[in-house]
Amino acid sequence: MRQLFTFEIERIKLLTENSVEICFIEPTETGLGKSIMDATGSVRTYLKSHGIHDYELQKQGPESKVQLDACFIDSNRFIDSTVSLYRPNTKKGDPRIWFKGLGGYSRANDILGIITFERKLYVLNITQLDIKKLIESELFNPLREIVNAINVSSNEVADELLILLKRITANGPIPAILDADTAIGRTLETLLGIEINSSKKPDYKGIELKSFRDNRGNRKNLFAQVPDWNLSKFKSSSEILNAFGYSRGDDFKLYCTVSSLVRNSQGLKLKVDSEIGQLIENSDKSDVGDFIVWGLETLHKRLLEKHNETFWIAADSINIDGKEHFLYKRVDHTKKPIVSQFDVLIEQGIITLDHLIKRKPTGSVVEKGPIFKIKPNSLDLLFPPTREYSLL
Repeated sequence: MRQLFTFEIERIKLLTENSVEICFIEPTETGLGKSIMDATGSVRTYLKSHGIHDYELQKQGPESKVQLDACFIDSNRFIDSTVSLYRPNTKKGDPRIWFKGLGGYSRANDILGIITFERKLYVLNITQLDIKKLIESELFNPLREIVNAINVSSNEVADELLILLKRITANGPIPAILDADTAIGRTLETLLGIEINSSKKPDYKGIELKSFRDNRGNRKNLFAQVPDWNLSKFKSSSEILNAFGYSRGDDFKLYCTVSSLVRNSQGLKLKVDSEIGQLIENSDKSDVGDFIVWGLETLHKRLLEKHNETFWIAADSINIDGKEHFLYKRVDHTKKPIVSQFDVLIEQGIITLDHLIKRKPTGSVVEKGPIFKIKPNSLDLLFPPTREYSLL
């Protein structure tokens, strides 16, 4: 998919703010002419996760084609259509998707959103339609109708947690329990009576807590996930460190950020291969090339496991008598990440990867990551925010 324009990103943000789970597809001029589109990895994942269609179980040939009801969302009406999901006999049965009448709804290289609701697929032209105007309109329109029907949430545990956080804030700045970057989260978890452990499960009754110093503008941690060593050329963090590490004082380490847009100073870059369902890290060294792999489905499951519901808690860092204190002041509450957008955000360089590998003096190697992070002010591209709470 091509790079998104700024106005398209803003329109997508508005949809995710309204809890609309969506995946994207870009018809080409050739595709429109031949009435054919590839069902990309993100589209296949979206359809499978919503129980609509599983291409992996579909046989090749026209006799195995699946057709479902679909609609194009126009500014003032729904336009009935039919979607065809199939795998042709040619080209190894590459998954295909086509919406009847798409040529009259979309131009080549428009970005289209696919939305599923009550087992029907809706197509929304992100490039052509004024999403903000339609959603905020007081007059009936099909997009507003769909958004209102989808945007439902429950807040029982969140309300309980919010009360506890407001009690903590009412006590004023809280001294950090240790001197480290992780102090902000550790301090809050201790105040909430949460045991510090390495569990991958959410922190408070199913809600994940992510605290951050508001004045730094840093990327936000999503989750840590080791590669699939069975599929990777390198078989351990130690091999990665040996190939790309560097000396800093007494340490030999690899602390770096890896993006899909540009190579970093170590020559490392990410790439998404949606056809085989993999995220691949590549080196510009000719004798290395692709060296570690993550299954995209594994990353999707990890994202859903970690962030089914999350409190992103902003705090001011205050120095009092030479010691750091925290004043927890604001919460962004998100639910159910839009998994189909995870791959797109990696391709757009909005989600990146951090290696944090270090060799101890004893010779053993420790890896705090790899950690997947999202750029500041980009949560609403991945999560539908329920609301923002003030703790002050």
